[in-house]
Amino acid sequence: MSSVLVIGSGLGGLLAAVRAADAGHRVVLVTKSVLPESNTRYAQGGIAAALFRDDSVDAHALDTLRAGAGLCDPAAVRVLCEEGPARVRDLIRFGVDFDRDESGVARGLEAAHSRSRVVHAGGDATGAAVEAALVATVRRRAAIEVWEHTMLVDLLVDDAGAASGARVLGPDGVQRSLEADAVILATGGAGALYTHTTNPAVATGDGVAAAWRAGASVTDLEFYQFHPTALAVPGTPLVSEAVRGEGAVLRNQLGERFMLAEHPDAELAPRDVVARAIARQMERQGGAPVLFDATALGRELLENRFPTITAACRAAGLDWAVEAIPVAPAAHYWMGGVETDTWARTTRPGLFAVGEVARTGAHGANRLASNSLLEAAVFADRAVRALDQSWPTGSEGHAHSPVSAFSHHFDKAIRSADLSHPSVEPVETAIGSPSADRATLVDRTTLQQLLWHSAGVHRSGAGLAAAAANLAEWTAPDPASTAVAALEDRNLLDLGRLLVTAALAREESRGAHYRSDFAETRPELARSVSQARSSQSRPQSLELVPAQEAIAC
Repeated sequence: MSSVLVIGSGLGGLLAAVRAADAGHRVVLVTKSVLPESNTRYAQGGIAAALFRDDSVDAHALDTLRAGAGLCDPAAVRVLCEEGPARVRDLIRFGVDFDRDESGVARGLEAAHSRSRVVHAGGDATGAAVEAALVATVRRRAAIEVWEHTMLVDLLVDDAGAASGARVLGPDGVQRSLEADAVILATGGAGALYTHTTNPAVATGDGVAAAWRAGASVTDLEFYQFHPTALAVPGTPLVSEAVRGEGAVLRNQLGERFMLAEHPDAELAPRDVVARAIARQMERQGGAPVLFDATALGRELLENRFPTITAACRAAGLDWAVEAIPVAPAAHYWMGGVETDTWARTTRPGLFAVGEVARTGAHGANRLASNSLLEAAVFADRAVRALDQSWPTGSEGHAHSPVSAFSHHFDKAIRSADLSHPSVEPVETAIGSPSADRATLVDRTTLQQLLWHSAGVHRSGAGLAAAAANLAEWTAPDPASTAVAALEDRNLLDLGRLLVTAALAREESRGAHYRSDFAETRPELARSVSQARSSQSRPQSLELVPAQEAIAC
């Protein structure tokens, strides 16, 4: 029996805590807000899995690889799709009541899927149903000690270089250390990097930032997925991909469908394609949102299948059964994160990462719709199964490809990207602490606006270089702060710098990363790149390492 610290209370964290407790481990679960608050709670579409006779693991894997734009790790995709059905059945056993029809469990079709395989609960309230069932399960486990309103500040690393716990800020405003034999990060994404996001306010990337500061590799940070259709009203509530799967269409201000000319799959094209098409259409019409037309589906289907979206529309004074509603892209999901192997092990011994905080390689450059909850469940289960295994070393673990032309491209991009902004060069300057005479405390709203305009749906070398220069001029709040917002801002500044550096260095367009100055995909760049702190003595420097090469699809 060992002590396990789980940080985060979405599907990944809750399931890991339950599995670890059931395996005989002592578990402390900490979460920044209340136990049920997480990205999971707001997930609408459902969970994709090959559960039906007309589907297969191979078909699901192929769809995942195609969406991933050449950067998926095939081994991670195989694990995801093979073990996914069993994890969905586990959720049913834990009390998730998936919707049913005359044939059994109901399923839907979503963008870039070749089969109808997405199961859902409560119509469009799948995440809420999953969260509620797992929260109830956690509450019934005496071996799980829950700390609410407790924020991760930094990870603890012992003299042997292994993760040994975490520094946290409690609800009493006091920072304290929690020691553990293993740490499982499940802190979710970082939608708060951007002005417009579908994420809740707690999604500030705490786990990715803390892991990077602790020396773990972070990978694919340039790939942030923007959901194409968020309701263009305050709060930017999500309008699920499943509605387009049912037949809803996108129109410009003249009422014309524009996706027919963008992709053979029209509204069911991969998310990055639809998001960019909407952004271009908005530019043509002076920034006005496009129109999401679901009127052909009828009031009964919309209200029964999508009650959450119906309620959001009503709250905004809209009736989507009789009129098209305004939508626009919003930051939704980070494909990048803390680099892990297929057992959720990071490059820092003793540290696991599951869910959106992790970069397993299953999503590549663009996540397939409804694979996120599946990934959280699959790799949370595998993390707990790996708790008693010895930590891999060398080629047994995170095998990196030899330095290649790709690392040369990254090195060249960082050192010679249009440097009318000299602060971009070298990396240490872009990521490093600003000089004392120009230090300005980071302002979250300004940072969000900067990243939205320069590192959002559309990017360019000049815009990214300017963003890097701005980010380099800001300083982070004191890590000893007892204010949650200040500690979050510290994390957002670190992550903004890392994201912009990666985006500036990738001189191509691929998946969710689009650069107007490098609009084509370059086959020779079909690799991921990991970023890691080179040493504790140079706490803000970067080391760019080519990650395992994935297949190009």
